[in-house]
Amino acid sequence: MKTGRIAGVWCACMMAALCAGCGAAGSENLQQGMQQIQQMDYEGAHASFDAALEAGEDAQLVCRGQGIAYMGQTDYASAVQNLEAALAYSGPFPKDLDFDINYYLATAYYRNGQLSEAVDVYEAITQLRPQEKTAWYLKGTIELEQGNAEQAKADFDRAIAVDPSDYGQYVDIYRSCSKFGQEDMGKAYLEAVLADDTLRLSDYDKGTMQFYLGDYEQARLSLESAKDSSGAQATSLLGQTYEHLGDYNYAASVYSTYLETRQPDAAIYNQLGICKLKVGEYQAALDAFQAGLAIEGNPVMQSLQFNVIAAYEYLGEFDSAKNAMRQYLALYPDDEKAQRENVFLESR
Repeated sequence: MKTGRIAGVWCACMMAALCAGCGAAGSENLQQGMQQIQQMDYEGAHASFDAALEAGEDAQLVCRGQGIAYMGQTDYASAVQNLEAALAYSGPFPKDLDFDINYYLATAYYRNGQLSEAVDVYEAITQLRPQEKTAWYLKGTIELEQGNAEQAKADFDRAIAVDPSDYGQYVDIYRSCSKFGQEDMGKAYLEAVLADDTLRLSDYDKGTMQFYLGDYEQARLSLESAKDSSGAQATSLLGQTYEHLGDYNYAASVYSTYLETRQPDAAIYNQLGICKLKVGEYQAALDAFQAGLAIEGNPVMQSLQFNVIAAYEYLGEFDSAKNAMRQYLALYPDDEKAQRENVFLESR
């Protein structure tokens, strides 16, 4: 969204006038709709938001919720429409909610193939809030995808300048650079941090950067020291380090030990299942993926669901794989890899 446009949306009072006083009611339907989004019940969420509007609940939050639900359904054009409508309820002075909606809108633009519009939203955010490091980073990532490496680097530098001690941000920048063909640029950020003797990096931060630089022996040493204090993330990277070193059995033992002694973690179950697939223990892999799926609201649900399909295929249980694929495509219809795999499955 261009700067002028974002201001124009914030000043658009015509839609707001349609539901004057809508915020005076309760929020029971809104809350239910957001809970249904967490449960991936997007049709139910739409029904709840419709009921919220009829009950006179906050119209801006209704549009926001509808937009998020459409994003969950990968209907990004409808998501854009609803999120833009949500912004039309804003006043002349943007609040935290307006920025929240704009972040969702930028994502919807991006997913809808409207990269320039997404960049414009982030540009508007950073003009109003120059300390929004996330917006600088996301803008830079899209600039990379568009082939604007010089502008992307300037955006990444601005993000780092906001918080130089956010070492996770350096890793995010590296991963974006690696994805869009600028790996050397990304490595330079990590190498500069590791070479700076004045920085007091934690073992986890050091190990993470060593991992992404491909220095797995050093990463192993750092992450072994960090695994007890840094939790699931350090364990996941440590296990992946052993995978890169070719020791899948030990990697699996790292994941299993964590799961036996700590709180259940879906990402760790996912990595354990992948390891089990690689060593040919297909039933154990399926069990791990299903255990991860049992953890509601986890951030790796899509990966787990896809990996369940792979486990069924390796086990030769093609009917189960087909059923799992149908459920997967109902939730993620734009996954081209799954669409290709479905063609194979239907031929079995």
